[in-house]
Amino acid sequence: MSDCAEVFDSLWPPALAESWDSVGLAVGDPDAEVQSILLALDPMDTVIAEAVVLGADLVFNHHPLMLKPVKSVNAATLKGGAVHTLISNDIALFNAHTNADSARGGVSDVLISLLGIEGAQPLSPHDEADDSGRGSLPTGIGRVGDLDRPTPVRDLARRLAAQLPRTTTGVRIAGDPAATATRVAVCGGAGDSLFDEVRASGADVYVTADLRHHPATEALDAANRRESGLSLIDVSHWASETVWLSAAAEALETEFARRGFTVSLQHSAVNTDPWVERY
Repeated sequence: MSDCAEVFDSLWPPALAESWDSVGLAVGDPDAEVQSILLALDPMDTVIAEAVVLGADLVFNHHPLMLKPVKSVNAATLKGGAVHTLISNDIALFNAHTNADSARGGVSDVLISLLGIEGAQPLSPHDEADDSGRGSLPTGIGRVGDLDRPTPVRDLARRLAAQLPRTTTGVRIAGDPAATATRVAVCGGAGDSLFDEVRASGADVYVTADLRHHPATEALDAANRRESGLSLIDVSHWASETVWLSAAAEALETEFARRGFTVSLQHSAVNTDPWVERY
């Protein structure tokens, strides 16, 4: 397990995680042998049950099981039950969360690449001092970059709808769907805390998830007052991040092979998007 953790940390350094986050090994023995890894977005009971059936030694996920402190791991509790199931089946649990958001090739890099934008820059970059020794490309939350040609916001939304997994909530536009965009900002997962950074970036459209009524309307009003014409594209939280798992698996396969490790990687077949119907 410790060798796997070294690989995870080399690709998604824990130092890149936000101060409030919880990343790394949450459950398991650092000295245990790992031959099979199940990759998933959420450590839900159904995913853990899938890992048991598949005989996985480790579940690697994006969202942490215990982001907030717990006072008990009583098996009768939600978190405690998950921990007990994992331990009783010799399955470790490891997650890369905001460190995988910030790292190059991470969640937002994959999301913005769906729009044909490569080499995007962080929307909220880390301080240079925090990035020392991590390569020449800056890291940070979100991404912003320029399209190769001016494109209507409606066409960007349709492109995302075609490339992201289909969800009940779909892809929504706030603002003018016919407006032309040349510069795009994105943040995989919930990103309505970054509107100041979006405005400062000069983006014409912002793609993120979990947009709430008041932050969205205030962002539109603020843009209109500045005559910047910002449009918003809201996508499913699950969809915006689950596309990263394929890139994560590819990076892991490459790094495991480079180090001479033989580890089987499997993608979870469980859709953990909580929304299932709309009327």
